[in-house]
Amino acid sequence: MSIKFGRQTDFGYLYVSSESKEPYTVEVLEQLTADSQEIISRYPQKRSALLPMLHLVQSVDGYVTGRGIEFCAQLLDLTAAEVSGVATFYTQYKRHPSGEYNVGVCTNTLCAIMGGDQIWDTVSEHLGVGHDETTEDGKITLERVECNAACDFAPVVMTNWEFFDNQTPESTVELVDDLRAGKPVKPTRGPDRVCSFKETSRLLAGFTDGRADEGVGAGPASLRGVEVAHREGWTAPGDEPGPTTTPDTAGERVEGLAPGRHVPADVDNVSDQTPPSTTDEKGE
Repeated sequence: MSIKFGRQTDFGYLYVSSESKEPYTVEVLEQLTADSQEIISRYPQKRSALLPMLHLVQSVDGYVTGRGIEFCAQLLDLTAAEVSGVATFYTQYKRHPSGEYNVGVCTNTLCAIMGGDQIWDTVSEHLGVGHDETTEDGKITLERVECNAACDFAPVVMTNWEFFDNQTPESTVELVDDLRAGKPVKPTRGPDRVCSFKETSRLLAGFTDGRADEGVGAGPASLRGVEVAHREGWTAPGDEPGPTTTPDTAGERVEGLAPGRHVPADVDNVSDQTPPSTTDEKGE
């Protein structure tokens, strides 16, 4: 039986199961409080810590539970209604048990016409679940995502917000099967393996896992424009000329590019024509 959206009462409040309101154990509460105090110390006003604290609750419970709502409210001097209002506004906060891996298939315009709709139909039928539903083994929660912010790699699928670029129905079925089988899965870009939903939630709460420099930071399609500009010495008005060499994959820092490993694009077919001048004949 798949897990569906939480029920709503006649008053519009999302129904929270009694199980999710059971108090934390002493050990869990102590650690949760210590981590929360670290988060709160980052902000001049403690109520600003609500978003990362909700991720912290998810890293413990797997979703935003009733007890998690009360915990955040008490620590931040907020009402439970205020906390719940935030938790129900953002889709990264789950108000019902979520799977170990949240698989989001982009079905926005570009991904859809590039095959995203076909990927969704195939994977949904393969898993036997629909939007925001979880497989019986608790491994996969499947979502339709409006945009994964990676249009240059369409169609794109994300697993716990790690990128899987240029997907097909077959590759995505293989992805979810590997995840359910417990096999190590590596995203197209980012860390060397996909973390669990709870691990990712802790990372979003602001606690590093020491893996920020793993894997490829950006793919060829994203870097093509900046690499050509560097090679040709093109600059925006007012900018100093940049380096003319393209970055390699050794992780060296190149001016104008963020730290991390970058894969060079094949720019051999780009015209060598110099771009039009941005100044008039007088150089003004």
